[in-house]
Amino acid sequence: MAIDPDEANLTRLIAEASMEWGIFQIVNHGIPSHVITSLQKVGREFFELSQEEKELYAKLPDSKSIEGYGTKLQKEVEGKKAWVDHLFHNVWPPSAINYHFWPKNPPSYRDANEEYTKCLRGVADKLFSRLSLGLGLDEDELKKSVDGDELTYLLKINYYPPCPRPDLALGVDLQVFRDDHWFDVKYIPNALVIHIGDQLEILSNGKYKSILHRTTVNKEMTRMSWPVFLEPPPELAIGPLSRLINEENPPKYKEKKYCDYVYCKLNKIPQ
Repeated sequence: MAIDPDEANLTRLIAEASMEWGIFQIVNHGIPSHVITSLQKVGREFFELSQEEKELYAKLPDSKSIEGYGTKLQKEVEGKKAWVDHLFHNVWPPSAINYHFWPKNPPSYRDANEEYTKCLRGVADKLFSRLSLGLGLDEDELKKSVDGDELTYLLKINYYPPCPRPDLALGVDLQVFRDDHWFDVKYIPNALVIHIGDQLEILSNGKYKSILHRTTVNKEMTRMSWPVFLEPPPELAIGPLSRLINEENPPKYKEKKYCDYVYCKLNKIPQ
């Protein structure tokens, strides 16, 4: 079977970006612009509600889950004030969804989020395929290694109002760290920003990079972002893929259950 040169080139570009930067933007991803616009519209409308109405969806006290609404407009983080409202909730699979944390106002919130999630899952599958091929693996190998059909899709909406003192706050314009320097990400309208993350770095035995990133705030305008985190099952052990390991390329990471990785990450314990 002949290899489509355009497809091969796309795979090469995605693999190179993942190896060199660990973050990249994709366009022509197949998510219709009206689906993205609807997602953004209902999210913005929720955050423009009264504080009292937003608090109806607050993260439950003493909950181990991070789902729910929260605000950090005054919280100190390393000498700076975190300047963000946020809402977390799972959007896939159905068994992981708790609609208690999905706003009922605006009324179209659920429909907009479900439509976006359906489209996003298709994009994720295509990316898994490209990333696998980019490592010289079978195209379904990476997805299988993270129990792909059992992945939890966790949506977070960040809402950053204009900040009177950006120098004293943490916020939303995305920057990535490489070669001892912070680079601004020039966002392409309707593009998706893809971040490789720690688990894919581990699986690839360091070929793909998980890059340090941060956000900065804006003095004049409200900024929002809609990151979606793809999380493996808690008990799934993840380590470098065996096909990528040999005497010349020994494993650089320990195999670890995802839940143990998260515990170490949250408690700042060396992995």
